[in-house]
Amino acid sequence: MKEQSNAALNADPRTRAVQRRVVISLSLAQLFSGLGHGAGLAIGSLLAVELTGSEALAGTSTMAISLAAALAALPLAGAAARSGRRRALVTGLLLALLGSALMALAPVTGSFAVLLAGSALLGVGNAANLQARFAAVDLAEPQHRGRDLAFVVWSITVGAVAGPNLIRPGAELGAALGLPESSGPFLFSMAGMAIGATLLLMGLRPDPLRYARSRGTGPGPEESLPVQRRGTLRTGMAAVRQQPMAMLGLSAVVGAHLVMVAVMSMTPVHLQALDQAGGHQHSQTDTFAIIGFTISLHMAGMYALSPLMGWLTDRLGRTPTIILGQLMLLAAAALAGVGEQDTWLVGAGLMLLGLGWSASVIAGSTLLAESVPDAGRIPAQGLSDTLMGAAGALGAAFSGPVLAALGFAGLNAAAAVVAAVLLGAAATAWRRDVRAGAVS
Repeated sequence: MKEQSNAALNADPRTRAVQRRVVISLSLAQLFSGLGHGAGLAIGSLLAVELTGSEALAGTSTMAISLAAALAALPLAGAAARSGRRRALVTGLLLALLGSALMALAPVTGSFAVLLAGSALLGVGNAANLQARFAAVDLAEPQHRGRDLAFVVWSITVGAVAGPNLIRPGAELGAALGLPESSGPFLFSMAGMAIGATLLLMGLRPDPLRYARSRGTGPGPEESLPVQRRGTLRTGMAAVRQQPMAMLGLSAVVGAHLVMVAVMSMTPVHLQALDQAGGHQHSQTDTFAIIGFTISLHMAGMYALSPLMGWLTDRLGRTPTIILGQLMLLAAAALAGVGEQDTWLVGAGLMLLGLGWSASVIAGSTLLAESVPDAGRIPAQGLSDTLMGAAGALGAAFSGPVLAALGFAGLNAAAAVVAAVLLGAAATAWRRDVRAGAVS
């Protein structure tokens, strides 16, 4: 019934035109807002060490970003259910703009608290960007859900890759303005967030979720209001627990994000220490350039091949693509861990880490979105983003102490254990479906 109603909805030429406008608007907004996230991830851990003097606290900025994304996911999902996607997404990016401003002020004030506050608000923007992938499938035709979701995820590529590479120009801009070098990159972040919010405000008209309701699909007001009164993790989990494949999709998304954040958040700290241990006399700006390039490779892995991951999700199947993602995460941990003394091998490992994340999140998100009934879809999506953020916070919180105790290779080995568990769960589910003749 759900597939038939969605197919009927998208048979309408106007609906298809609205969907094209929605996907384009979401994609352009992702492109510009991605500028901010790359800088926050690359510089935040270094600022934490600079302001506290402790390498064990290097992951606190990323932890604040991830934790705030987790806490903001359900409120943003609730705002979407009540008022539509546009208001929720624009609010998230405006708060991220404020967060970028606070992160720019942190080196000026020398305040660790300001850094954490800015990181937290930037995390709200992360939650909004994550929710954007679900906005892409509100009106999507069933056979193109993976493609449309992947295109929106892919569109962040330009911003996410350019963001870390703007760290050096940003540092030079900050110095020219009389600011600390580490403040400058966040000026570009602020501009990107402002442009992204403006694009969403203008482009999501009509709002995709409200339009879907008006045409008889998606949760209607009579369904969404009770969900909001009980809009808790329990509501989303109840919707997911009813469908084993939804649980698999959720596990793939959350687990892949845990692995990715744990390794990625400590890479700038490891590269800075590696640069210093090698006896190089690089300036801080040059070190930022090396770190920025490596993180941009990682971001390219996360987003550049998203259309391919969407195609694989639709053609190869959801579960096989999740399996592929876990295999790439294992290979990434092995490459970065074994090659920890080589900047190029670390960069290659980080790029593969991004590819594994992309496959897992796109296939897992698609599987989750299509496996729950319409009335439970929004709380399930909110649950997914909440647990995704919580997993990222957990990975960031423990990655600093693990790096200090076991080194970069030990951190990658710990991440590989998580990926191996997820691989086993996905492979078991796939074999079960093959036997039952219902492969997804």
